[in-house]
Amino acid sequence: MVSTAASVPPAAASSARDDVPLWRLYVLRASYLLLVVGLGAMIVPIIVSHEPTARGVIPSLLCGVWLLSFIGLKLPLRMLPLLMFEFAWKTVWLLAFGLPQWFSGQQPPTFAEDMFNIALGVILMPLVIPWAYVWRNYVKAPGDRWR
Repeated sequence: MVSTAASVPPAAASSARDDVPLWRLYVLRASYLLLVVGLGAMIVPIIVSHEPTARGVIPSLLCGVWLLSFIGLKLPLRMLPLLMFEFAWKTVWLLAFGLPQWFSGQQPPTFAEDMFNIALGVILMPLVIPWAYVWRNYVKAPGDRWR
């Protein structure tokens, strides 16, 4: 059976992986492991045991990130959009909610914990993500066909 889907030739896939140093792959895997452990400790208990009328939108979204983080342990480069999503939403929260609450002095009870966890992600993610790889493979690379 012949596949009609466009695929990356093995040599091209290999060279794309080879341009990111092995130590960087381990740093990425450590980031996914941090998501697996940290989100797992926070989200799994909520998913397993919650009020029947709980809305559950945020825990469900974070559980999806948690589940995909397991794939990131095996395929750290292919799952980079997950880390970019983490960086994006945390940056949006910090700029739109965290800093305005900080400067106004009007913070909810969970502010200190939220600010620490989210600011840590905003600081660490840019250091972890291999931006040259992102530029070559997500920004500069030709897009998929439309038809």
